[in-house]
Amino acid sequence: MTQPEPTADPAQPSAGPVSDLSAEHGQHPLHRRQGGPVPDHVRIVDPAKARAGAARRARTGRAETPLALKRRARRINQELGRAYPYAVAELDFDSPWQLLVATVLSAQTTDVRVNATTPALFERWPDPRGLAEAERTEVEEMLRPLGFYRSKARSAQGLAQAIEDEHDGQVPGRLEDLVKLPGVGRKTANVVLGNAFDVPGITVDTHFGRLARRFGWTGQEDPVKVEHEVGALFEPEDWTDLSHRLVYHGRRICHAKRPACGVCPVADLCPSYGLGPVEQEAAAQLLAYEFKPGREDLLAGYMEGRTRRELRAAGHGLSA
Repeated sequence: MTQPEPTADPAQPSAGPVSDLSAEHGQHPLHRRQGGPVPDHVRIVDPAKARAGAARRARTGRAETPLALKRRARRINQELGRAYPYAVAELDFDSPWQLLVATVLSAQTTDVRVNATTPALFERWPDPRGLAEAERTEVEEMLRPLGFYRSKARSAQGLAQAIEDEHDGQVPGRLEDLVKLPGVGRKTANVVLGNAFDVPGITVDTHFGRLARRFGWTGQEDPVKVEHEVGALFEPEDWTDLSHRLVYHGRRICHAKRPACGVCPVADLCPSYGLGPVEQEAAAQLLAYEFKPGREDLLAGYMEGRTRRELRAAGHGLSA
């Protein structure tokens, strides 16, 4: 029998866990404590419950009310917060300048490659003036591992020159100023604002947009429209963490081609349940990064609060 919706203030996340008994940490047969492949802290949803939710939505055919959408969106964010309590920006940085450059360089490559390249870059040219005045060929050679190294060297130096000329060598902390810099769009600006200045922002990358549409939070493809529609469902102070959580979930479980629906912690809250394998054993084989069986030590490091740099120094590979 369907339980009535709670009557609590819909502007606030529901109190307490959303999970049922089978989702208790380490209590499901698929949890690692029981000999299974799924991390103990990850909620596992009863497939019958997930199927019932999807069937109910399909049967009624009614559009979700704005109130119900907001409530469901916040429950999803709450559960993803439990699944990824360590979710942060995956680019290494020690200053707004370093994060801005790293984000610009991350286009069409991986964060892992950027993180392997930027330490030497910033050691050689630690500030905008130094990079702006560097020999182009030397910058190109340092950026060669990232691909498109000539255009990236040109972009990085143009950005450095603009910051030196227009902002006295300091990265501005306002969206309207950041997006005027060469090569900086709203996505890059929001990454910098949210992670280097603690100014709330939603970062709409490929993962965020895909998951926002799968969750039914928006039907838009345009990143700016996605940002605005999703932003309206949450308090601004949640925007940056939400951005990290959707990226983490998109990389580890909700994959583009074969989402691991059977072991998704928000399966019963997702209108797209069933796009990928729903059989739990099969879905568990799709877990990636630190969720992948055999990488328990890496996950333990994250859960203990160790930084990505510390984990790399300890010999852990952080790629998929």
